[in-house]
Amino acid sequence: MTRRSLIAGTAGAAFAQSRPKKRNVIFILTDDHRYDAMGFLKGQEWLETPQLDRLAREGAHFKNAFVTTALCSPSRASILTGTYAHRHRIVDNNTPIPAGTTFFPAHLQKAGYKTGFFGKWHMGAETDEPKPGFDQWVSFRGQGTYLPNANGLNINGKKVPQKGYITDELTAYALDWLRTLPKEQPYFMYLSHKAVHSEFIPAERHKGRYKDKKFVYPPTMAASGEMAQHRPMWVQNQRNSWHGVEFPYHSNLDIAEYYKAYAETLLAVDESVGALLDELKRRGELDSTLVIYMGDNGFAFGEHGLIDKRTAYEESMRVPMLARCPELFSGGRVVKDVVANLDIMPTVLDVAGAATSQGLDGQSWLPLAQGKAAPSWRKELLYEYYWERNFPQTPTMHALRGDRYKFIRYQGIWDVDELYDLQEDPLESRNLIYDPRHQETIRAMRERLFDVLEQTNGMNIPLQRDRGGVNGLRSPNRSKAAEFPAEFEQAPPQTKKKI
Repeated sequence: MTRRSLIAGTAGAAFAQSRPKKRNVIFILTDDHRYDAMGFLKGQEWLETPQLDRLAREGAHFKNAFVTTALCSPSRASILTGTYAHRHRIVDNNTPIPAGTTFFPAHLQKAGYKTGFFGKWHMGAETDEPKPGFDQWVSFRGQGTYLPNANGLNINGKKVPQKGYITDELTAYALDWLRTLPKEQPYFMYLSHKAVHSEFIPAERHKGRYKDKKFVYPPTMAASGEMAQHRPMWVQNQRNSWHGVEFPYHSNLDIAEYYKAYAETLLAVDESVGALLDELKRRGELDSTLVIYMGDNGFAFGEHGLIDKRTAYEESMRVPMLARCPELFSGGRVVKDVVANLDIMPTVLDVAGAATSQGLDGQSWLPLAQGKAAPSWRKELLYEYYWERNFPQTPTMHALRGDRYKFIRYQGIWDVDELYDLQEDPLESRNLIYDPRHQETIRAMRERLFDVLEQTNGMNIPLQRDRGGVNGLRSPNRSKAAEFPAEFEQAPPQTKKKI
């Protein structure tokens, strides 16, 4: 070998070592999974999630993880674009995907990755047609169904039956695809579960697991008293509405039994995580693959007298987020910084060494997971929700969630705003909006909220064509797979019944 070729070979080896590794990534998204519904956090003492507990133990738990809009479609679009809803414009569950929208798996494809999507898409009306950015596509229309459906799945553009329980079936398709990939092929898997969206249906093997367990009701469920002081009137009124504890879904639903069904439905998701980890171990990729788990929004089970999501309260906007990759960061880490769905895109692209877009609202949380200082990390997070014609009980709102305080501002209604000291009052039970000692904090957070909106072009409230129901009723062309039970079609919104 000549001296010149030796130098060239040495230089080539050094370049190869400095080049970012095309690391495999598995992103698991669940629906309506609230932040504390994990065994190790004891949201209810008896709830079990051994595989999620394992992720936290062997990886990182982001204890302050949030979504910027607590609603399926906007949250999912923020995950895939790294931007706020007012920028990507998918502000509700009926808005079509704007022309020219690029989702980040397309960047991974350009970097040589194979990409696979498995599960609930729920963006751009209810179509299940394959979307750009994915080499493998397994999805269903709208919310899909937990149980077998003769024409339930779309696999790369072809309709096929859903033969089994949806969580198990999606996991099987994801594992089958993974087994087709050569070891040298980098990949990104997006496993998007229907679970744990209502109406909750556990797998047969899990039904009744918690039937004898005692559900502890949230303290803020009370209609009056100190914890209801200065509560906005719209919240008080919503108690006796579709999303309130006194008339939930216009039915006599029992909140405790509802939560137990939710927890039993989550068990199959936990098993799915274990199956993926087992397959990674079999492939010899367990410690080199970044596995991320999160929820698309939270869910209230009586807090503030409400059920569902949409609000800026912690139970609605706060989600579980776990990550594991021993080659990148050690296990047992607890990250306290505020992270968000906005950060998934830049984090995955950072780990993959792939080019990204400019002007993102999120940033890579990899340094946080590694325990490194991140001086430019956000000190607060903007939250936004825009009034929906088919769910008119909840108003347009913006919130600023900081390390200690949360300020919530309502738009278009004559009502009271809110300020909570999350350090002294983590249950958000005492609204400090009239407290003279906090007026400067309120003023500063209100100003900062508008600063963030101005900086991200969010000063105009998006107006969309009417595509949802009218006054809470389902439109004639709305799919049976939508959120409304069939019996609600005949129930006018003014019909009320006390439990």
